Amino acid sequence: MEKLTVICVDDQPEVLNAVARDIGPLASHCEIEECQSAQECLELLDELDAEGTPIALIISDHVMPDKNGVQMLTEIADDHRFKTTRLFLLTGLATHQDTIMAINKAGIDRYFEKAWDPDELLDECRRALTRYVFATGLDYLEYQPVLDAETTYKLISSS
Repeated sequence: MEKLTVICVDDQPEVLNAVARDIGPLASHCEIEECQSAQECLELLDELDAEGTPIALIISDHVMPDKNGVQMLTEIADDHRFKTTRLFLLTGLATHQDTIMAINKAGIDRYFEKAWDPDELLDECRRALTRYVFATGLDYLEYQPVLDAETTYKLISSS
């Protein structure tokens, strides 16, 4: 079984560490990567894609230097290589307009405000990973320990 990749992006190391810690229970079946800028994330995406690594989820802060989270997530959403990758925006400073752009242009799956609820973040990650596994046709039984049972049931029932 190949591990799924979850990429966390935030320019503040303490926030990055907190996100990685909160989703740590996924590490048995997921490689959790940390990036401190949009550019670092985009470079990592190119590298992982070239290796054929499945990129299941990106959790990004919004306010970052050079390129903000909405811009980066929109760029990723527009890239056919990552059409099944799930996208989360995690921020404390996004405006109402930023949020609308994140939903309409980047098609984010979930928006979290800082400070987030760690249990809710983990639960939503499990749901997103489940949708990713089914969208890509991976064997869900291999990833079952990190998937959301209710979402799995719904996706199996609808197919």
